[in-house]
Amino acid sequence: MATSDPVYLRVVEDIRRQIIDGALPPGAPIPSRAQLTRKYQVGETAARHALRVLASEGLIIGRVGSGHYVRERPDLTSLHRWRFLDHPTPLVADLQAQGSRVTWDWHSEPVEAGPEIAKRLRLNESAPLTRTRYLYRTDGKPLQLATSYELREFAPLHTDEDRRSLISRMFAYGIKITEVVESVHTRVPRPVESDALALAAGVHVLHVERTHWAGDRPVETSDIVIPGDRFRVTYSMPV
Repeated sequence: MATSDPVYLRVVEDIRRQIIDGALPPGAPIPSRAQLTRKYQVGETAARHALRVLASEGLIIGRVGSGHYVRERPDLTSLHRWRFLDHPTPLVADLQAQGSRVTWDWHSEPVEAGPEIAKRLRLNESAPLTRTRYLYRTDGKPLQLATSYELREFAPLHTDEDRRSLISRMFAYGIKITEVVESVHTRVPRPVESDALALAAGVHVLHVERTHWAGDRPVETSDIVIPGDRFRVTYSMPV
């Protein structure tokens, strides 16, 4: 490490290496600030800053009155994006098939498209849409956020009596879904997403932008937000 680097980075680098190498396994205690100052010959400010950086990276977690510990790393659960495509709630069907109990809350409301969604659905910005927000939980723990935008002419405000899949609902209007396109990227979660998904500091999310197409016409688009430390997105592509 260059001598011009802040002194706290020496502490961060060494502890990070021990966590990655397994020398400090999940649940292991991290030395206190006083112990860090003695071990690395740094000041208390540097020790405090090193702990803050490690926590922001999601490597350690603080417990009030107890100190810091290496953060547990849960096994990643696969989310199969195509296995239950024509199910009203594909995520629910997928996780139930894996033995999980899934519940969800949702709310629909009328909105105008706005610039971004209008571009994705090839509409003008004032086009009337139905926006539906979902929060999914497994065994009571939040696992996914989703926001769907549909043309209001095909999607009056949803009710519990009409929870058919989008493919089925479109077919009832004589519209055949011919393609589902998904674009996936990682990003830093927004504060409201961190709160809703109970994310630890430093955890990024997987953002899936999904659009249903009928020929050359997009008829629905969604933003799906998944905790990056709990799930892996799995795609199966028939050949």
